[in-house]
Amino acid sequence: MTEQQGTPDQLPAEKDQGGAGATYKLAIFEFENFRGKKVQLSGECKDVLEKAQRVGSVIVESGPWVGFEHPGYVGEQYVLEKGEYPRWSTWTNCQRNYNLSSFRPLKVDSSEHKLHLFENEGYEGRKMEIVDDDVPSLWAYGFQDRVASAKVINGTWVGYMYPGYRGRQYVFEHGEFKHWNNWGATAPLIQSVRRVRDMQWHKRGCYIAPIPYPYTSQS
Repeated sequence: MTEQQGTPDQLPAEKDQGGAGATYKLAIFEFENFRGKKVQLSGECKDVLEKAQRVGSVIVESGPWVGFEHPGYVGEQYVLEKGEYPRWSTWTNCQRNYNLSSFRPLKVDSSEHKLHLFENEGYEGRKMEIVDDDVPSLWAYGFQDRVASAKVINGTWVGYMYPGYRGRQYVFEHGEFKHWNNWGATAPLIQSVRRVRDMQWHKRGCYIAPIPYPYTSQS
């Protein structure tokens, strides 16, 4: 049986975001593997469930974006960079929460990236500076997993609860975060961070996991 999709609904931007000339385009589908009703977004959407019963798959044509578990940009956050997301396991590895109900474009206004992480709230305690790099484990770089405040000097970042870019995600756009509640966390726990890329400067459009260097034993 051939499924009829018809003309997709398109929601215009509620307000402009990103740098000068930035364009954003995202399509959501009700079912996995890009089937069912299609809704196109070009800007903020507080409640996509007003247009579709659910979100089963996503295609990001230009971005990046952040999706939220609940309407109104609340709940768990999911960073969506350029590419295809045929089912929930492609935007999160958490089987408990994977719903997408609201979306907004991420502000990416610099090709450079600099992030300051602090052990305590109010920018106190030990400090770690990350410049133009992705960090799969804060412990491996000599820092602890307690991150209670942060300052984003350049770029846009995403922090993860566990090493290896796993677990709950937290978006860090340009600005200051005096307390972990400011980035939507319930505890000061971050164990890995990476840069959010943009097609304006990074033609591949998203983070590519590094290929492990082959180990060769010395005889």
